[in-house]
Amino acid sequence: MTATATTTATRLLGYARVSTGDQSTDTQLHDLAAAGVPARDTFADHGVSGAKTSRPGLDALLSYAESGDVIVVTKLDRLGRSTAHVITLLDQLAARGVFVRVLDSGLDNSTITGKAMLQMLSVFADMEREFIRERTRAGLATAKREGRTGGRPPKVDTKRAALIQRMHNDGTSVTEIASTLGISRPTVYRYLTPADAK
Repeated sequence: MTATATTTATRLLGYARVSTGDQSTDTQLHDLAAAGVPARDTFADHGVSGAKTSRPGLDALLSYAESGDVIVVTKLDRLGRSTAHVITLLDQLAARGVFVRVLDSGLDNSTITGKAMLQMLSVFADMEREFIRERTRAGLATAKREGRTGGRPPKVDTKRAALIQRMHNDGTSVTEIASTLGISRPTVYRYLTPADAK
């Protein structure tokens, strides 16, 4: 009696994305097909920025992928909006037994070399986050030294503030003032004198 071993073949799943509607995924789809990804297992997002949290094609691919599958992309940036986001996604996929192969860089996180490259990318992602934090802190400190404050500029100028005060003194309600001037009630209150705002 002979025992037969059952093996499951690795499925190649493809993903293509373009950021604007006037771009085409044709080149990416051609490259994925040349890498052996069947058209039926290829997912795409058209006119969807990597910054979008919801990408229907990628979401469908992530739901479809199973342990042992390899997701193939032409470039790593097709998967996410930042290095940190891509690293997080790759870690989540690896925990599920799903790996990623990147055609332009040769990254394949199912191999020892690919895992080492991924660790390096993770270090760079941490550096990227720290650089952003530092630039933000420096920018805020500079703005504070120069007397600038954050946030959007006030919506009401001094003429309008005087109009708000005059309307309120004439007995117009805060709700009516806001409606008439096309501003919010909190904005009206902000421009009334403290005694009138009560």
